[in-house]
Amino acid sequence: MISKIKLVHVQFMPNELEPEILYVSKEYGVAGHLCPCGCNSKIITPLDPTEWKFIEKNNKPTLYPSIGNWQLPCRSHYWIQNGKIEWSYQWTEKEIEDGRRLEDEQRQAYYNKLPKKNKKAIKSFFNRLFKKR
Repeated sequence: MISKIKLVHVQFMPNELEPEILYVSKEYGVAGHLCPCGCNSKIITPLDPTEWKFIEKNNKPTLYPSIGNWQLPCRSHYWIQNGKIEWSYQWTEKEIEDGRRLEDEQRQAYYNKLPKKNKKAIKSFFNRLFKKR
């Protein structure tokens, strides 16, 4: 288990991620790192108002909210705060389910507040993205 993580700004995520590094592409709104538990799973976090928020202070990264790798065998749960890994407890299945439901509700509330023209653009984008070929 690691306790610190360094920040590296990139345009594109590298194919091979190195341990103890948080790669951030502001241009594409994504951050990536290897799971700090040591399982070497790639963790990709989208950066936008409905997902994770990225803060950089003195070249030290913070991601909010916590990262819960519930779909991985390690099921690690941690925060990245000021370049440090702050370990948290593992959630129960009920906590995971409740957390996912809350995230969905918050995401829906965010998009419901957007002006209609933004909603139409988002809907059009997803329709093109998932259009049957």
